[in-house]
Amino acid sequence: MCDKSKNIRTATINFLRTRQWSFRYALDGLAHVIRTQQNAWVHLTISTFVVIVAIWLGLDRIEWAILMLIIGLVWMAEFLNTALEVIVDLASPEKHPLAKIGKDVGAAAVLITAMVSVVIGVLILGPHLLEKLGF
Repeated sequence: MCDKSKNIRTATINFLRTRQWSFRYALDGLAHVIRTQQNAWVHLTISTFVVIVAIWLGLDRIEWAILMLIIGLVWMAEFLNTALEVIVDLASPEKHPLAKIGKDVGAAAVLITAMVSVVIGVLILGPHLLEKLGF
């Protein structure tokens, strides 16, 4: 095997190993949020319920895409808020007014995303639900 082939093989193996570790770190983060954040349990319950209702209603592809996008955005906001809270706690172990503002703004971002997701959910699921129920 020539040096170039060895280098390519080594680079490929290193790339795959680093991707494996990247996924492991991401799964550790996912497990941490699910294990420690009660709001994530609420998001999980609501997300599961919405997906089950959407299956029952038979949404089209575009509606599914919008629904999955907004569910993903809510989850992303929750994860970023959790990361922000951990970083603020690390940087400012004692109570500080600026630390509180940082945490409050992060929580507000999740709240805004969740409220918008409810509106989008009603806009998408509402008409189908009313039709399915005979209204």
